[in-house]
Amino acid sequence: MEQKRKPIAILPVSDRGKELALRIRQAYPEAIIYNYSEAEKAFRESDALIYIGALGICVRSIAPWVKDKHTDPAVVCIDSTGKHVISVLSGHIGGANRLAGELARLLQAEPVITTQSDNMGLWALDTLGHTYNWDMKLRLKGHEEEVKGERFNTLLNHAIALFVNECPVALVLEQDDEGTRFLKETCPPHVHIYIGMTEIPADRYDLIIAVSPYKRTYPALCLQYIPKVLHVGMGCKRDLEVEDTFLINYLYQVLRENRLYPEAIADIDSVVIKAEEKALLRLSEKLQVPFRTYSAEVLDQWTVPNPSETVRRATGTKSVSEASALCAAQGGELVIPKQIYHEGEVQFTLAVAWGKNAGHGHIEIVGAGPGDPELVSVRGKRFLQQADLILYAGSLVPKELTYYAKPEAMVRSSADMNLEEQFHLMKSFYEKGKLVVRLHTGDPCLYGAIQEQMNYFDRYGMSYHITPGISAFQAAAAELRSEFTVPERVQTIILTRGEGRTPVPEKEQLHKLAESQSTMCIYLSATIADKVQAELLQHYAPETPVAVCYKLTWKDQRIFRGELKDLARIVKENNLTLTTLLVVGEAIGHREGLSRLYADEFKHLFRK
Repeated sequence: MEQKRKPIAILPVSDRGKELALRIRQAYPEAIIYNYSEAEKAFRESDALIYIGALGICVRSIAPWVKDKHTDPAVVCIDSTGKHVISVLSGHIGGANRLAGELARLLQAEPVITTQSDNMGLWALDTLGHTYNWDMKLRLKGHEEEVKGERFNTLLNHAIALFVNECPVALVLEQDDEGTRFLKETCPPHVHIYIGMTEIPADRYDLIIAVSPYKRTYPALCLQYIPKVLHVGMGCKRDLEVEDTFLINYLYQVLRENRLYPEAIADIDSVVIKAEEKALLRLSEKLQVPFRTYSAEVLDQWTVPNPSETVRRATGTKSVSEASALCAAQGGELVIPKQIYHEGEVQFTLAVAWGKNAGHGHIEIVGAGPGDPELVSVRGKRFLQQADLILYAGSLVPKELTYYAKPEAMVRSSADMNLEEQFHLMKSFYEKGKLVVRLHTGDPCLYGAIQEQMNYFDRYGMSYHITPGISAFQAAAAELRSEFTVPERVQTIILTRGEGRTPVPEKEQLHKLAESQSTMCIYLSATIADKVQAELLQHYAPETPVAVCYKLTWKDQRIFRGELKDLARIVKENNLTLTTLLVVGEAIGHREGLSRLYADEFKHLFRK
């Protein structure tokens, strides 16, 4: 269980410093202001100490209590005028560098950070593992066993020095996830990337940085990060009685024999009838990993090397350990097939699969936003810049968004492709370990037609994720300079479509939704504007404000305002069809009333 964080301590030396301390506490309401006489207490009872006074006094004050950067609190010193914010202690590990940057922005001061990797924009190797939940190991050149104890800290500092001094470094990536994609994206020139276990030239590198669950020897000092990518499938005799240490030791022994790190275990997995099996529950608790179970029907969908009719009769599925490991890994590689332990009454099996991203590609479904290339999310833009294939939704997505692509990427419109053709193109890149971006207009979850694609991805056990985007209704509110909710008048926004060629459930007919008098944003319905107007007029007044929004945020954006009784005429006169959003409701352009958030009883939320 994660240890509860201690509060920030603020230690002002002078009266002027106390004024600054009160200002800082407005931004950090949980912080505690200590008197100068309580300096030792502030140091020992906080995760971060903000010292307000001269740097020399700060250093002399904390010197007797400084022990280790892994346990000492972050210490930041601010001069009493608030002009300089200095990271003093535990810059990386304790977060003093980050805190100094935050405080400098708050006070409009100058941050003083002396950590070389931060100033050069290089990776913080000592905190990189914590950021991505990777364990960290250090091994000497040609040695398989890791360095431990005090020597570990000494060698880690040496590795960091080699890296920041721009000595030749090899980066070995045997996993594809958010962390390794970050490393590839931000790789400095003196680091050479090796994907998988390509042979590294001997004596070429001073340092090797590896991301892998495997225990290997390398031709240089190696700093290795262990990603949690191993999924352990287990089956066992009912009410298995065995010592917890025995199960753990046996599992670790199997992993060591296969040169895999136990720290790479992501979860323990089994069939659903084992959900209350105490031995497996205790194992997951001891390892501090989740215990997940799957139905026999789900497990039976996986092809395994060692199916068993005996297992089927007992559990309803032909495989428990192998199938549950593969299921948890979402179609990854089975690195350890079924191992059987049978001694008297102690009977269990285990198998290990390597997670879905290991050695495979990835598909990111990215919301392109409403049209303006600058309204794609930062995350979406990063994927576009990294992608090996960008498959975008034809005329619905401005081509300018694909200009973020790297020169060697394939950029393809899906306008003339059916679903099968789209999938096979994406799959061809995926199987080569490439990154695929499927670019959809707006936010993919709204009329994005992604469900059919995800069915394919699920069927083939492919790695995919969704990056949300700004939807047209949000762009409409911005362009109309409107808040679509009005205090005490309208508190609901309905996102829907009219019934054209695509049927709409009876309970979601427009005239029924209109009864609520909410702000209604109607997609994909400009071609049936007459029908939309007729249905809405059953409950909205003819004078209800409407906005017809064509190609929101595109270069040729057009917006027409009017009243509901004129909705169909506005659409027809301006020949509006595709990429048109209809907005209806009194919230359009509304300026009356005041949110209760600004009433006196809520003012305490904005001050301390």
